[in-house]
Amino acid sequence: MPSAVLSQQSARPHGAPRVGAAPCTDDGHAVARAAAGDEDAFEALVRTHGRYVYNLAYHTLLDAREAEDAAQEAFVRAWRAIGGFRAEAGVRTWLYRITINVCFDRLPRLRRDLAGLDVDGDTSMAGLEDEGDALDEAVGRAQLAAAVRAAVAELPGGYRLLLTLRHFDDLSYDEIAHVTGLPIGSVKTGIHRARGQLRTRLAGVAAG
Repeated sequence: MPSAVLSQQSARPHGAPRVGAAPCTDDGHAVARAAAGDEDAFEALVRTHGRYVYNLAYHTLLDAREAEDAAQEAFVRAWRAIGGFRAEAGVRTWLYRITINVCFDRLPRLRRDLAGLDVDGDTSMAGLEDEGDALDEAVGRAQLAAAVRAAVAELPGGYRLLLTLRHFDDLSYDEIAHVTGLPIGSVKTGIHRARGQLRTRLAGVAAG
């Protein structure tokens, strides 16, 4: 996790008011206090979620410097929008959606890739959750291996993003739909297709 993402500059946008600095015990309290202008509460959110935001940006953009810049921009946007946070979405899910929007701006073809997956209602998606169990297990065992990371990196951007959210960040299908703005059917079918491509690339890794 680059230290710049946790810097004072990213955690405290220039000109933000400073209020009390009592420790925050959970995300809910931190969000409420950050929304009231508590910079230290927002810094607590950055410390808790910063590396997840950076990792998502990195797996999406495949460039460390771009990912660092995107993560900082995501937290600046989060600070500005914190008053509009709604508790029905988890804090990390909310931050992921902001991060993906930043990535859309930096990688326009990613939005097109995802739009191409808009196949909600595709009858081929029946039972996709069960069909993916064996691959989930194989990816879970080997997910830190360079071969697996390389295989995911070779996938088209939309598939790479969906697999990152599902397998590396462990988001549910509903959460992925919320984060990406895709219909749930498109999420399921997109992950199914991405798994098929990844399974081919991982055949040797899983067998070993």
